[in-house]
Amino acid sequence: MAGAVFTLGQLAEELGGSLRGDPAQAVDGIATLQEAGPSQLSFLANTQYRKYLATTRAAAVLLSPEDAERCAGSAIVVNDPYLAYARASHLFETRPAVASGIHPTAVVATDADVHPSASIGAYVVIESGACIEADVEVGAQSFVGARSRIGEGGRLAPRVTLYHDVLIGKRVVIQSGAVIGGEGFGFAKEKGAWQKIAQIGGVRIGDDVEIGSNTTIDRGALSDTLIGNGVKLDNQIMIAHNVQVGDNTAMAGCAGISGSTKIGRNCMIAGGVGMVGHIEVCDNVFVTGMTMVTRSITEPGSYSSGTAMQNAADWRKSAARIRQLDDMARRLQQLEKSLAAVTQAQDPASDA
Repeated sequence: MAGAVFTLGQLAEELGGSLRGDPAQAVDGIATLQEAGPSQLSFLANTQYRKYLATTRAAAVLLSPEDAERCAGSAIVVNDPYLAYARASHLFETRPAVASGIHPTAVVATDADVHPSASIGAYVVIESGACIEADVEVGAQSFVGARSRIGEGGRLAPRVTLYHDVLIGKRVVIQSGAVIGGEGFGFAKEKGAWQKIAQIGGVRIGDDVEIGSNTTIDRGALSDTLIGNGVKLDNQIMIAHNVQVGDNTAMAGCAGISGSTKIGRNCMIAGGVGMVGHIEVCDNVFVTGMTMVTRSITEPGSYSSGTAMQNAADWRKSAARIRQLDDMARRLQQLEKSLAAVTQAQDPASDA
């Protein structure tokens, strides 16, 4: 909440940590170790930032028991400093509060079901048969299509588009520019011309999902596109029709998932990953950035493709050598045959 002030004692209790310092010390915000002032909380979750512990001006630092020994100042000692930071961040949330009710410029169908506790912003359009449950916030200029549903506690930022038959679970957050339920890319070819396939499925999204700005999730061609509980999608991700994403999978920006691909639970898909259609990825898979996934993944673990950055001169040499691989392989095979022939000729056992 904007303007919130807590004491270190209150923060330690809220975060389940052990305080080392003055419990009456006031704290009015959170910042990095480098930038924190004397009234702000900070945290150390990455060892590469340990060097800033000695010079930080923070009122206190969220630290693991190991790092607490390295800090001479005030600290709140917790098992997981990054998780503690995540929880503390909500105490200092600056997003403006919204009032319940329907803005006079909103257009709401007479048979739409809008809970009295919901907040419907300026110029929102809600079509026939849509359902907006308790404590939902629909930001200005958003569109909720016919028969769509937003579950309790959900939040649509301004300019979110939900097409018809989009079913969203509880506590789902969708950022500006996201489009959910647009038509999937489906065409059949007839005599050199493309004939459109009607996309008659919908989209179903589970509870506690977050969807970033300008991300698109297409509706299914026949059955629904499915996004599981707890899924986190970054900005500018493209999810094609009939894709299924398992519970608690996270996907970073600019990933593209082709149609009918199934991704398991607890996966991490890094930025810029591309997946071809009609494949399956099992649970507990980590795909590194810019990887192109061209076949199913059946075993948990980390997967990569492509080449890492080099300086330009070395990259040019590597690229040139890649083009020579077929020729080099043939030459190597010829050498192996020649070596085998020489070895056989020199082997006394071969004369027996």
